[in-house]
This record gives sequence, C-alpha cells and structure tokens, in this order.
Amino acid sequence: MTMSNHHEEAGPMAAEHADPEQTTTGADVVVRQLEAWGVTHVFGLCGHTNIALLDALGRSGIEFVVFRHEQTAAHAADGYARATGRPGVVVVHVGPGMMNAVTGAATAALDSVPLIVISGDIPSYYRGRHPHQEVNLHEDANQSAIYRPFVKRAWDVSRVEDLPRFLERAYWTAAAGRPGVTLLNVPMDMFSRPLGAEYAEAYPLPVASARPDLPEETADAIAAELINAERPLIYFGGGVREPAAKERMLRIAEHLDIPLVHSLMAKSVVSDDHPLLLGMPGFWGLEFTNEYARSADLVLALGTRFAETDASSWERDYTWQFPPARLVQIDLDIAEIGRNYPVTIGAVADVGLALAAIESALERAGAAPVDHAELRDKIAATRGELFADTEERGVDPAFPLKPERILKDVRDNVPQDAVLVTDVGWNKNGVAQRYPMSDRGRFITPGGASTMGFGPAAALGIQLAWPQRVVVALVGDGGMSAQLAALPTAVERDLPVIFVVMNNAAHGTIADLQASSYGASYGCEFVDRDGRPYSPDFAALGRACGAEGFKVSGVDDLGAAIEKAIQARRPTVIDVPMVNDPVPTPGHWNIKDIYRGVFE
Repeated sequence: MTMSNHHEEAGPMAAEHADPEQTTTGADVVVRQLEAWGVTHVFGLCGHTNIALLDALGRSGIEFVVFRHEQTAAHAADGYARATGRPGVVVVHVGPGMMNAVTGAATAALDSVPLIVISGDIPSYYRGRHPHQEVNLHEDANQSAIYRPFVKRAWDVSRVEDLPRFLERAYWTAAAGRPGVTLLNVPMDMFSRPLGAEYAEAYPLPVASARPDLPEETADAIAAELINAERPLIYFGGGVREPAAKERMLRIAEHLDIPLVHSLMAKSVVSDDHPLLLGMPGFWGLEFTNEYARSADLVLALGTRFAETDASSWERDYTWQFPPARLVQIDLDIAEIGRNYPVTIGAVADVGLALAAIESALERAGAAPVDHAELRDKIAATRGELFADTEERGVDPAFPLKPERILKDVRDNVPQDAVLVTDVGWNKNGVAQRYPMSDRGRFITPGGASTMGFGPAAALGIQLAWPQRVVVALVGDGGMSAQLAALPTAVERDLPVIFVVMNNAAHGTIADLQASSYGASYGCEFVDRDGRPYSPDFAALGRACGAEGFKVSGVDDLGAAIEKAIQARRPTVIDVPMVNDPVPTPGHWNIKDIYRGVFE
C-alpha cells in the first residue's frame, strides 16, 4: 500500500517558489498592522524562528532594538510601556529565547503593564517530533503553557489566516481593562506563508471603549461615607498616576482634609512635601502612618491591591483593621475587590472617572470644607523628622558611603524631573521610604515581582521613550551584575542612562535579613576563595563597553561624577562603594516570624 508522507505534504509552503518581491507574507502583514497602530519600537532578540519577522521589520519604519538577552529586552519594553503609556512589543525566539523572557514578562504582568510578547515556535508541521529547540518532554510543543499563569491570554497560531486576527486580539487585550501581558505564539512557517495584503487592514484595533464609570447612586453613597467619617484615609496606588485622576483625588482630599498614603508603585504620584501625605504604610511605613491606618474609620482605596508589604502581611495588629474600619475599594479589576479585606462598598471602575463622579456627588451633597490643622502639623513634623534624619546621615563623611549619602548626592545633583529606576534593596525600599521626590519626577520600580536586574534594563526603554529626561538606574551590585547586557545596548543606542551602582559586594538586603535572623549571612555576600569581599569594577566594565565609567574613591566623588554624566549625555556607569546598612523597617513582615519559628 502506498502511504503519503503527511509531514511532507503539510510542510512545503505555497510561496516557496514564488517571486519574493510579489509575495505578501504573514510577517509583512504583522508589521503593517503594528505600523498602523503607531508602534515605533519593537524590542527583542533574533533566532531562526523569527528572522522572517525581523526582515519585514527591517523594511518598515519600525525600529527593532536589539539586545543580548531576552530578559533585558522584556524589561526594556516594560520600561518603554510605563513611560509612554502604550503597549510594549517584544519579539523572542523559540524555547530558550522565550523562556529567557519569562522573568521580564512576568514582572510587567504583576505591575499591570501592557506588553505583547511575540514568540517564534517550531514549524507547525513538525509538532511533537522534537525538532530543534521544541519545548517537548511531557507535552508536545506547548511552550505557551510556560506563560499562562501570568498572561491575560495566550494565542497559538495554527493557520496563517489567523495571525492578523490573533495579533489584534493580543494587542487590544494587553491594554484593555486592567493592563497586562499577552502572548502570541507563532510557528516560524506562519511568518513566511503567503497572506493577502488586505489582511493587514482587516483587523483594525477596536474603537477605544469607555472605561467603566461609577453609577451616580454609588458615587453618592461613597460621598456620604467620606462626609460622615471621623478619621477617613485615602490609600492610592499606581492606578491614580494619570494626571486628571491625581488632581481629582487631591481636590477631594484637600477639601475634606483627608490624609493620603500611597503604595510602593505610587511613589512620586504626589509630591512628598504635600501637607496631607503620610507616605507608605506597612513594613516600610513609619509608626505614625501605620497608627493612623489602624485607627481610620473609613479607607477609600484607589487602584491598589493591598500588597503584603503595604499591609504588614495582612495582620490586623499592625496596619489595616477591617472591620471596624469601613473599606471603599475602587479598581478596574473585579478580582482585586475584596481580595484581602471585606468591603463596605466595592466598585469596578476607572479610578479617574470614579473620582470625577465622587467629586460631583460631594458637590450635590453640599460637602463643607474641613480643616484639620493639628493633623497637618503632625504630618509635617513626622515626615520632616524622617527627611531630616536622612539628610543628617547623608552628610556623614564616612567611606565607603552610607546609603543615605548616596541618596543625598543623587538628589542634590539630578533635576527635579529626573526618572529614578530601581530594582530591589536600598535602591527601591530606601528611596520609597526616605527620598523626597517632586511629582515632576518619576519613580519606577518592579513592585509586584521585586525583580533584581529590572532597573538597568528598564532604564533603557524609559530613556528611549523620554530622550530628553535624565534617567538614573539606581541599582545594587547584584542587580547590575544580573543585567550587564544592558550596557552594550545603551552604548549602541547612545542612551544617556546613568547607572549608579550601590556596591556593597553582597545581596545586601538578604544578607542583613539572614544576619539578623541567624547571626551570619552565609551565601549572600560576594567573597573570593580567601573570604575577602569581591566585586567587579563596574566602571571599567562600562568603559570596556564604550560607556563613561567612574569609580568613586572618595566621599565627594559621587556628586561630581553625576554632574559630569548629566553634562556629557552619554551612557555612564558610576561604581559607588557602600556600607551594608539595612533599610529601616518600622513596620511588620510575617517572614521574620517564620525565621523565629512563630507559627499560628
């Protein structure tokens, strides 16, 4: 009996012998769609499964930003999306390539950043035969499953005709509702198969639909709660960053004299010198901030998810007490309403629209202005004491530098609209707690995942988006070591990011945590075979890549190096020796109880 070879029949493409100049392919259509939607930059790394797409990009007006590692590319696209407000697009290769991007994509997902990952995959007609780099052990060619726990949706293309429709869905879904990450997984032959040019126009993005508003009766009920509360508090997250939403929130807070606390992600939304701002609650929050949160009788939570660190591990003795406090929670994502605390009123709505409705409801109710001068004085005194203590420690002439000295030298030498990009450790927690920022500046950090290495890579995308602004990647030596791949790309693209490396030759925050819990910091510090502290010369590494490099060797060197970097407008690495002081943690974190063997 003659048997047909299924794989040979399915594999060859109709366009194989066609004139390439007369052929429109799946890759061409993808690029035309992205151009039509205003995409100007695509981030990623090449591989044999995506070079057809890269070739099409090369013939377009879209700029492909090349990286040495997919995690770097994903973080950079994430930073670009945070800066522009538009979805970032990442192109990666099958198997190891798309797996290398997991950490960057998950970081974006957990911080509600719109990101589209376009991954090449094995040829569709070789599925399950374990061709080169197929993810295949317990399930055939299912690399999409690696992303499914954190993406909003994943699409696997099995017909070239579906490629433009799935891309439109992936792009739209990433930005719609609560933003997040989507995956479009494309067998490499789909990029090269013929596809009519008309498909590029067949799936335009849907007309932007109105975000959910707050019904008038709900707005009236929330307004009544605010008016009748004796100790109200507004707790806001990154969902309030949009300027109109922030201004509405501030008008409500100032009219009713309601104190404000912010999540980690909302640092710099409101200037730190605002008279009603208490700072962060929870683990890194001041005792006065946590005390006010505990005693509040009403909390209006706006676009925030009550993360563990901001909620003192959700243990009611330390920060939030619901009940007796009443919680009004407004969020775009219904899954966040009541996730960690019972709500009195829960509303799925766009925060900006909700605040506009609440402001109108307060006017209808004739809400009289409130004056809590004594409370504002207490806030000013408490916050002033915190920043004064930081300033005092920041003039310490010791070398290696105190962390507060590094923060002071950065703050004294960068413009108010500078962007600080961090990852984990003093550079994130210390800045969030005790670095006074203007709302003209921007603090960008990986809040949900606390990803080490985010800062150096994300800063590249942010600088691409905001070429005129000063962008500082304020990172630890561990974070910089994790993303050395950011340096050659910064030089290639001439991106004047200033990489300030707070170098304590350790994973300092964890070293401190282990030492305080167990009396030693084994496995957390970088030492050579003789037990001596070891660190690469990051300034020399920067120079080797073609960047400027400064090694701080004296107490006055850092400020001068930052000033030179700003004037030069070139990629610059500043290696700053730092003592390993822990970040002050006035609040509570249950993890410490686990180390002490305290279980309930």
